Amino acid sequence: MQAGTRKVAGSVSGRRFHGTLIACQLALTLLMLTTAGAAIEGFLGMLHMHLGYDPHNIMSVGIPVHEGTYKTWPERTAYFERLRSSVAEVPGVTMAAISTNATPPENGRNTHFETVGKPSGSEQPARLNFVSQEYFPALRIGLAQGRIWDATENHNAAPLVVINQTLARRYFPNESPIGHSVKFADMADAPPFNLTAPGAAGNLLIVGVIEDKLDDGLDKPVLPEAFVPYTLGLRMGTQILVRSEVSPLTLLHAVSAKVNSIDHDQQTNSGTEDLDHWIQDEPEWARGRLLTWVFGAFALLALSMSAVGLFSVVSYTVVQRTNEFGIRMALGASRGHILATVFRSTIVSVGGGIAAGVVLTIALSKGMAHWSAESAGSSEPLVLVGATLVLAGVAALACAIPARRAAGVDPMRAIRYE
Repeated sequence: MQAGTRKVAGSVSGRRFHGTLIACQLALTLLMLTTAGAAIEGFLGMLHMHLGYDPHNIMSVGIPVHEGTYKTWPERTAYFERLRSSVAEVPGVTMAAISTNATPPENGRNTHFETVGKPSGSEQPARLNFVSQEYFPALRIGLAQGRIWDATENHNAAPLVVINQTLARRYFPNESPIGHSVKFADMADAPPFNLTAPGAAGNLLIVGVIEDKLDDGLDKPVLPEAFVPYTLGLRMGTQILVRSEVSPLTLLHAVSAKVNSIDHDQQTNSGTEDLDHWIQDEPEWARGRLLTWVFGAFALLALSMSAVGLFSVVSYTVVQRTNEFGIRMALGASRGHILATVFRSTIVSVGGGIAAGVVLTIALSKGMAHWSAESAGSSEPLVLVGATLVLAGVAALACAIPARRAAGVDPMRAIRYE
């Protein structure tokens, strides 16, 4: 054995070089696995995030108003009311609501308001939405306080407003907002593109507070938001939210036919989508899905390459030490001893690589949080532990196969092995 040490065991520098390469590869693989886990966790979190509304089985149908038609406020109000009621009669439709500019996940018009009876100070920004009273049950938005206006108040363009919890907390922190009046800017009449009802530019009474919903994309905080009867301000077009018992897009042809039957010169906008697809078109959603696929694919590739590399090095070491293992077994070494010998030869490389990968992952944790905000915080250690266990399991399997082969060698053939 002493005479053939260099031949059967290889050079010390060669083994160290192989071990260093394996350790580096494992460290980078662990980093990639943890990053992929963070991206996947963030995307799954986006799939199950609380939106504040129900986007399933509901679509938004855009309906323009051609220039030169419905030029007065009464005409346009009557037209929009007929549109909504006719669409609601389509078989399979459970509810229809007007949503002029309030279809989430990005909705509302940026404006500012003042609270009547309070000193005017700094500008109070908010997003203003024009909707019918069916908007809230159609999207299944919860009412936290007060009430929603009714059909008669909507028809008469009653000067009422419903706000969200964020606006209530920010501008009425120590009191109930119900009963206060507010006045919004930019409510002037501008025919024919914007027809406002009499009194729309005056004071609006707060009658209700709804629960918060996402109104500025999927990864930004909820903004102060206010909702008024859509009849207070009529534009050159509107959107109808259609909730149905089945996939709403299957009813699009029937809805379009209803719209056309009211006015043969009018039609729905092309490219109608349900709200599930609206959400999937959001940049945050597309980015999360892309990162999940990219990091997941690279992580699997890195894991496969690490397993193959470790398997190859251990197999090469076993082949080099075949003669040695035969002598050990001939002198009485057990199969367990041979298995332990093979595993000990790689434990430094594997353990060092995993340890370096843990340190590298922790050092780059802020960069990982950039790829997935959902992964940052208390769940990040769990992702790291999971990735470490996966890598350790794959490394153990890559070592176990050549180790088992070494333990099953015939001692006499191994002694004669050159």
